[in-house]
Amino acid sequence: MPTRLLPRFLTGCAVVLGVITLSFILLHLAPGDPAAQLAGPAATPAQVEALRVELGLDRSAPVQFVSWLGRAVRGDWGVSLATGRPVAGMLGDAWPATALLVTLSLGLSYLLGVAIALLQATGTRRNDTRLSVLTTTLFALPGYWLGTVLVWCFAYQLQVLPAFGAAGLDADFLPPAARLLDRLRHLALPLLTLTLLGVGGAARFVRGALLDVEGAPFLLAARARGVPERRVRLRHLLRNALGPVVTLLGLSLPALFSGAVFVEGIFAWPGVGRILIQAVLARDTPVVLAAVTVSAVLVVLGNLLADLFRTWADPRLTDV
Repeated sequence: MPTRLLPRFLTGCAVVLGVITLSFILLHLAPGDPAAQLAGPAATPAQVEALRVELGLDRSAPVQFVSWLGRAVRGDWGVSLATGRPVAGMLGDAWPATALLVTLSLGLSYLLGVAIALLQATGTRRNDTRLSVLTTTLFALPGYWLGTVLVWCFAYQLQVLPAFGAAGLDADFLPPAARLLDRLRHLALPLLTLTLLGVGGAARFVRGALLDVEGAPFLLAARARGVPERRVRLRHLLRNALGPVVTLLGLSLPALFSGAVFVEGIFAWPGVGRILIQAVLARDTPVVLAAVTVSAVLVVLGNLLADLFRTWADPRLTDV
C-alpha cells in the first residue's frame, strides 16, 4: 500500500466505527420495544420481559454495544432477533443477488456514460445541450420514483416484464434455457432502474473530465501530426481523462449499494437491501448493524480503490 494511503486507511477505520456507533444509538433511541414487537400483541408483560432477557435487551445500551462489537471483530455477527437465523448466513445468502445487480449496473452505467460524454464533448453544441438535459434529469430522479414508474409502465401497462422477485414461482420446474430467460426478465427492471440512475452522474462527470483535457497541447500536437480524429479521441483524449473517471468509479461502488437498498425494496429483489429494510422495520439490531458495517466498509474501500486507480491511471501521482 502506498504510504500516503495509510492515513486514509486509519481514518476509514475510524469512520466505520463512528457509523456503527451512530447507527446503534439511533436504533436504541427509536420508539418502540423490539421484544414487545417480536412477542406479538397477545403476549403478557411477563412473556415480553422474559423475551427481553433472552435476547439480552435487558442490559444497558453500552454493554449491548460493546458485546456486539467484540463478537463482530471475531467474525460473529450474532443472531437475528426477528428470524433466529445467524446474521452472517442471512447476509451471505442475500449477497450474490445484490452483487449481481450492482456489478451489472456499474458496468452498464459507465459504458453508456462514457459513450454519451464522448458524444457531448466532441459533438455539436446542440447535441451537447440535449444530452445535458437528459443526463441532468436522470441524475436528479429519485430512485424510488423511477422504479415505481418503470413498474407501472412495463409491468402493468405493457405487461412485458415481471414487477417483483428474482424468479417466477415455476422457475425450478423450467428447462435451463427457459429458467435463464425467466431470471433475466426479473432482473431487467431493477437493473434498468439502477443503470438509468447511474448513467446521468457518470456522463456528466466524464464530460467535465473530457472538456478539461480537450484543449491540452498534446492533443493539438497529435492532430497536427495527422493522427486520425478517432484515435485522438479514444487513445489521447479519453485515456488522459481516465484519472478522474476511475476515481469516480471507486466512489460509485458504495453509492450504488446504497441506491440498491431502495431498488431492492421496490422490486422485492432478494438482496442485502431488502433484508436491511425488513430489519429496520422489525428493530432487528444485529442485522441492521451488520448491514451498516458492510456498507461503511464498502465506502472506505471505495475511497481507497479510487486512490489506487488514480495512481495507476496517472503516473505523476506517486509516493514521495
